[in-house]
Amino acid sequence: MTKPMPAIFFGHGNPMNALQSNAWTKAWAGIGNSIPKPKSIVCVSAHWYLSATLVTAQERPRTVHDFGGFPRELYEVTYPAPGDPELANRVIDLLAPVSVELDTRWGLDHGTWSVLCHVFPEADVPVIQLSIDDTQPAEFHYETAKRLSSLRDEEVLIIGSGNLVHNLHAYAWGRQQAAPLDWAVRFEERARELLLTGAHDPLIAYETLGRDALLSIPTPDHYLPLLYVIAQLRQGEQISFPVEGFDGGSVSMLSVQIG
Repeated sequence: MTKPMPAIFFGHGNPMNALQSNAWTKAWAGIGNSIPKPKSIVCVSAHWYLSATLVTAQERPRTVHDFGGFPRELYEVTYPAPGDPELANRVIDLLAPVSVELDTRWGLDHGTWSVLCHVFPEADVPVIQLSIDDTQPAEFHYETAKRLSSLRDEEVLIIGSGNLVHNLHAYAWGRQQAAPLDWAVRFEERARELLLTGAHDPLIAYETLGRDALLSIPTPDHYLPLLYVIAQLRQGEQISFPVEGFDGGSVSMLSVQIG
């Protein structure tokens, strides 16, 4: 049997990373060069967070500019990767009995394209997005994600895109190279320890991890994509952190790779 495709959580941070060359974007490009080229990608992005489970089903998904107040050049970025309606239907079958609907209105949001434009700059790998149902608890998302595991044996790359620590109220707006806040560092270190030991239960019940966790995850949208990735862990697989660092003191850029 061939080795399963990795599963990767990306800390995507500021959408301006799509236009920049920095330590994070160079590391994303390095990931693209280090893993087998997938047949298709399933991405769970923090920015498709609504009260339903949907999967994109377009042949040609649009590039969604789901933000405001950025330079015009960012709104001109397109990521013309094809979709994969066949894979979208396969996801519906795998996630049963969870009710999943095909969606043709959304597309690829910046949680997906701001990273993939560096990982696979040719935009030649088909991509679908799976939404995050905001009415469901973290355990639901972790258990749902397990049903996607067989896709890894079908050359499908499962991606989560968010941020382990994402507190924009504490973000150092306008300041260059702000030092990471102590609570953010402590929570990231604790999460790394739990990931390396395979202790997923505390990460699912993250509210039980204390004040540092609550400051790091004031809302679950950027955190839940991590659960979709760590749910892919199989016995004997290694976990690594190919991208590290903090942006603005309160946004972790950590990437987590399974396999």
